[in-house]
Amino acid sequence: MPHGGPHKLSQRQIVCNIVREDDTLPSWGEFLFAQVSGGEITAAVEKVYAGGDQFPTVLCAPYEIGDVTVTAHMDDYEEQSTDPGMGGAGVAVKLATLREKVGRAYYTLNVYLTDCDIKITGTDRQYTNALLVGITEPEGDASSGAPATFSLTFACQGVTSNLASH
Repeated sequence: MPHGGPHKLSQRQIVCNIVREDDTLPSWGEFLFAQVSGGEITAAVEKVYAGGDQFPTVLCAPYEIGDVTVTAHMDDYEEQSTDPGMGGAGVAVKLATLREKVGRAYYTLNVYLTDCDIKITGTDRQYTNALLVGITEPEGDASSGAPATFSLTFACQGVTSNLASH
């Protein structure tokens, strides 16, 4: 453990990258998304009251993982890359390609923890076979200088972590 005991993380120390599972999809390479949200895990339960019981018996159900949304800043680099995976293309080209692939594109999402210098220290969680289910396009506002952002939303089937105890 580092000197001074455990350290709290700020939200800026949690980042995500996505890895394509099909070579026809845009490659995001080492690109790190600035925001990651969602992925809550919940299980529906049934409460059964037997005759005369004051409190119910709770029946378990499988858990479900909520959609995960990753958000990053838009760029206007539109030059088409010669790389078939478009690893060198800008966000604009990648989004243009992904628009028609919503509901059909699978990626692996890697959520990383970083240190204070934003150097990756480990994988917090990984969502494999995550299906792209939505794109939120960057919004415009002529009176604003705030950075434009876009988001990709994924439906997740499962989550693993190398932090889990064995």
